[in-house]
Amino acid sequence: MTRIDATFARLRAEGRKAFVTYIMCGDPDLETSLEVIKGLPAAGVDIIELGMPFTDPMADGSTIQLAGQRALDAGMTMDKVLDAVREFRRENSTTPIVMMGYYNPIYSRGVDRFLAEAVEAGIDGLIVVDLPPEEDAELCIPAQKAGINFIRLATPTTDDKRLPKVLTNTSGFVYYVSITGITGAAAPQAADVAPEVARIKAQTDLPVIVGFGITTPEAAQDIAAIADGCVVGSAIVSQIAAGKPVGDVLAFVADLAEGAHRG
Repeated sequence: MTRIDATFARLRAEGRKAFVTYIMCGDPDLETSLEVIKGLPAAGVDIIELGMPFTDPMADGSTIQLAGQRALDAGMTMDKVLDAVREFRRENSTTPIVMMGYYNPIYSRGVDRFLAEAVEAGIDGLIVVDLPPEEDAELCIPAQKAGINFIRLATPTTDDKRLPKVLTNTSGFVYYVSITGITGAAAPQAADVAPEVARIKAQTDLPVIVGFGITTPEAAQDIAAIADGCVVGSAIVSQIAAGKPVGDVLAFVADLAEGAHRG
């Protein structure tokens, strides 16, 4: 059982939904980023998605793209991302960390080397947005063999013919992208999302977590209520981009977490 599996088992036992957050590692700099990461669990975050900065983030909206650019400008590298996870693990051995990004930095490093380092650092899952199921042999299956969950995205355009392929070899949870388009787009409506979540859950026992466009505690509550939890990313990254003090960023996260957990 991975840390992700254990987290969902605990949440089910407690009758609570999961609150997942995304931040870009190294934004606006490594020191500030690490302070935020370390504070997320106490703010109510159940799973942390940690962005790997990349020069061509094609699936991301401007908020996440700019965060990645700030991180790169501050000197972030894959080595430093892994070191940040190691530093987090010195204080926290239970909160799952999912590394989210693109395949190129992993491919450049070498899959075997990357997975060995990821396991050693304490990474629990991967979301690699530009590797389709047809390429499972590249990273997905090796990651699973190494004990790292490989989490897939399903979208409103993932039809009933495509969905079984997407779910094959997926583990940890399914990330349902509630709206078409890029990150940071329009807010999702629970009434529109609920049938899609039900459609996915009819074909898998994995938890379904909904993300994209959630910006308020009320929205987090509404979306978490019709799924197994929700993800907030761009709204938190925007707080960091605005130069808010770490304490204010974490207070914003805590309000969102309360909403999600009420769901």
